[in-house]
Amino acid sequence: MLEHVKSFWKDEEGATAIEYGLIAGLVAVAIIAALIALREDIVALFGRIGTALDGAGT
Repeated sequence: MLEHVKSFWKDEEGATAIEYGLIAGLVAVAIIAALIALREDIVALFGRIGTALDGAGT
């Protein structure tokens, strides 16, 4: 039993996938935080784009 536990403890199979998953999660959190911080600027930008498109159709 002890040998099985030691073998399991040393096994690194799947560790890379977990690391990539953690990195992807951190990137997602950073993107969401940036979007929340820049929300007002993004809304204003899309408002200006919408106004410009409304004026272009006439």
